[in-house]
Amino acid sequence: MASVIEQCQVAPPPGSAAELTLPLTYFDQLWLAIHRMRRILFYKLPISKPDFIQNIIPALKDSLSLALKHYTPLAGNVACPLDSSGYPELRYVTDDFVAVTFSETDMDFNYLIGDHPRDAKDFYHFVPQLAEPKPAPGVQLAPVLAIQVTLFPNLGITIGFTNHHAAGDGATIVGFIRAWALLHKFGGHEQFLANEFIPFYDRSVIKDPHEQGKSIWEEMKKHNLDMRDIVTPSDKVRGTFTITRDDIGKLKNLILSRRPSLTHVTSFIVTCAYVWTCLIKSEDTIGEEIDENVMEFFGCAADCRARFNPPLPPSYFGNCLVGYVARIRHADLGRKEGFTIAVELIRESIQKRMNDEEWILNGSWFKQFSNIGWNRCLSVAGSPKLDLYATDFSWGRPAKLEFVSLDSGNGISMSLSKSKDFDGDLEVGLSLSKTRMNAFAAIFTHGLSFL
Repeated sequence: MASVIEQCQVAPPPGSAAELTLPLTYFDQLWLAIHRMRRILFYKLPISKPDFIQNIIPALKDSLSLALKHYTPLAGNVACPLDSSGYPELRYVTDDFVAVTFSETDMDFNYLIGDHPRDAKDFYHFVPQLAEPKPAPGVQLAPVLAIQVTLFPNLGITIGFTNHHAAGDGATIVGFIRAWALLHKFGGHEQFLANEFIPFYDRSVIKDPHEQGKSIWEEMKKHNLDMRDIVTPSDKVRGTFTITRDDIGKLKNLILSRRPSLTHVTSFIVTCAYVWTCLIKSEDTIGEEIDENVMEFFGCAADCRARFNPPLPPSYFGNCLVGYVARIRHADLGRKEGFTIAVELIRESIQKRMNDEEWILNGSWFKQFSNIGWNRCLSVAGSPKLDLYATDFSWGRPAKLEFVSLDSGNGISMSLSKSKDFDGDLEVGLSLSKTRMNAFAAIFTHGLSFL
């Protein structure tokens, strides 16, 4: 458990941020009905409670306030219309704030930062819950962001983030977190913020010639949107698996030996394909009876800022993701050639559309989601391109990154990030039943040992 030291409200410095309203684009609206995103950064920092209260808390609040000066919408709310006449938007007004909790715990820090299976419910003590939506004229206002900082006395600190995905994708949230860390590390001196951490807010750069915004909003309204942040701690276990640069090279060579004509087989593709096939085999190993003809799905999202003409700035604030989907019969994925087939399918789903701007603009990427069996889908959270392990608040690199939101939703979600230790290695996070996790771990390790 974590006991509260202080609860506070952190806003941009007075007079530093103008009120701002951003319409939700079709990229944003998709996430209105999705669970909130939860991440935790763990830092080894052997400090006492008095030191935490006197030095860490004030500096974190001051630097967070400065970060919100640049990322003002994160202090605001998603404004969702109460009737059918309006459209949702992101809204920041004076006196909006981010709710921040400072707490302490006596839980085992070293246990939590391990790679071995750990009880998923233990991590919910270190991520906050967003406040209840509140009414305003014609709309319901749902908070965008909440933060919790927890002290493990004389061992370390965690910073937990809960955010509404409709406000921004991973690139946006990671940009904010890293901007906050830089401002904290350099004592609030804003000249240390590189341009990549200064958000670009102009929504007119998102072209919508086919009125996707209108059609997707109509679709979202059918879901009876619940703007509450509902937290349901899981009875699963969390495990972390590393695929080394050497492993990735061997997996690529294996594919090259079997399919010499395949090009552009990336580290992302072979890693996801390997995890997907190991998961299917683990289900069969523990005796789950699955119809061999049932369809298995793999889904991932890619940043398409660079795929517009002209390209969007990398610092564009909001969501700019399109989804890619691969599908295959259960029996085909579980057989000996399953890994090779998975690589081909994932590669094809990405290569076929990665530079197709019209496919993005006409909504074809969105329409494919209606034919997915989500309870048979492996999806990907995070990206090695978004390096949260580079987030240094002056305490060094994080000792661990956990995507708590892997527990949510149907199907299985895997997190994917750069390794905390070695350049070129990738770190995979999973949340599974204990039996399934043990089976997966054995298959995962055994397969790599024979490369």
